Order: sequence, then C-alpha cells, then structure tokens
Amino acid sequence: MREVQVSRNTLETQITVTINLDGTGKSRFDTGVPFLEHMMDQIARHGLIDLDVVAKGDLHIDAHHTVEDVGITLGQALAKALGDKKGIRRYGHAYVPLDEALSRVVIDLSGRPGLEYGVEFTRAAIGGFDVDLFGEFFRGFVNHAAVTLHIDNLKGKNAHHQAETIFKAFGRALRMAIEYDERMAGVTPSTKGTLVG
Repeated sequence: MREVQVSRNTLETQITVTINLDGTGKSRFDTGVPFLEHMMDQIARHGLIDLDVVAKGDLHIDAHHTVEDVGITLGQALAKALGDKKGIRRYGHAYVPLDEALSRVVIDLSGRPGLEYGVEFTRAAIGGFDVDLFGEFFRGFVNHAAVTLHIDNLKGKNAHHQAETIFKAFGRALRMAIEYDERMAGVTPSTKGTLVG
C-alpha cells in the first residue's frame, strides 16, 4: 500500500496530510476553508485516493497561506507515496465537463516541477473563496511533488463549474498516472532510468 503521512509546520500553518494512493476515494478534511475542502473531495473521489487533510492556519488574515501550504504538503505526500515510481504509467490526462464548463488536465510524474495554468475565472470569488488561490495551490503542489502539470479551462461561464471541472479532471489524470502497468513491473518509465530528483 502506498500510504504515507506528511506534516508541515511553520509560523503560519500547521498541516498534516495522510494519503493512500491505492484507496477507494474516502476523504476527511478539517482546514477551515470549506470550498477548498469541496475541491479536494473531487481529487479523492475521482482519483480513487484516500485523503485526510488537517490544517490550522492564519485564517484571521486570509486563506492564502493555508491553501498554498496544503498544496505544498499534498505534493510532498504524493512524492513520498510514489517512492521510486517503478511500474507506474507516469502520464495521465482527463477532460471533464460540467454543464457549460469543460477543463483538461495533463500530468507527467516526471521528477521536474512545471506548471502551465490556463484558467480565466469568470468572477474573482466563489462563496468568499478567492479564485486566485487555486493557482497557488497547484503551484505549491507541483513544486513539491516534482511533477509537470498542464491545467486548461477550455470553456465555462459559472466559476463554480470551472473550478469543479478542473479538480475532477486533476483527480482523474492523477489516477491514470499513478496506476501500475503490469507490463512495466519493476521498470522505471524513463530512458534516464530515474524519475526522482
């Protein structure tokens, strides 16, 4: 079982992420940021990843540090859970619609951090949640998971739908990339021989 727990403690946030890459989509969240929790639930359910996130942050200022640091800690947990990455598919992609919205996410568990984020939300906040923070979440995740991630919202008029398609597609793409391929058993899917560091 690829299950790990990672904690990150700073003067701004205290975060613990427990992740099981071979789970069933169960989740539990206690972050103080309800819309972020709704989005992370999409990752768990559509990625078939068990995910438990507890965060205490300086929400009296705003949600920035909490959202960014949850992304960082989730990235650290994924990297640790994947280990040497032998036998995995490495690449994943998904298109997900929700009514008028459509998003595409493509991921490479490459060992190289890179984010291409093509999202223009139709409004600045969803239920009080600053949509700019989604970019910070994914940037923190990418930098600490050491993955290449392309996120594009292709269509959308409702900002909630835009966000939900992004996170559902991210979960589906991640699910594909972390899956084992029996034909690659014990083999690193890279001509370099490593996907770590």
